[in-house]
Amino acid sequence: MDTTADASQGWMTSGPGAQRRILCQDKALMMVEFMFEKDGVGVPHSHPHVQTTFVSSGQFEFTVGGDTQTLNPGDALIIPSNVEHSCLCLQAGKLLDSFAPRRDDFMAAHGLPLE
Repeated sequence: MDTTADASQGWMTSGPGAQRRILCQDKALMMVEFMFEKDGVGVPHSHPHVQTTFVSSGQFEFTVGGDTQTLNPGDALIIPSNVEHSCLCLQAGKLLDSFAPRRDDFMAAHGLPLE
């Protein structure tokens, strides 16, 4: 079993009012937890990875490819490869994101080896 526990001390700033930690990963797939303060922002960006996002708690306004929707706990979405997306945290909460393949840029930023 290939896992990485970035766990308790692995939190790092990922944007205004937002932090992330890597929960597990291998070359094909990665799971990352994001924690947002109210009014925290996931700034507009895109990447070649396919992304899933699950709203664990809080309320978020997501814009994906120009379409904006409000997501609540239990809601999920898929963000296709290379599509610009962003979010605004309306109520403090957490997101669980998966990326395929793994985000090697996240690995490097967290000081984790690329094995």
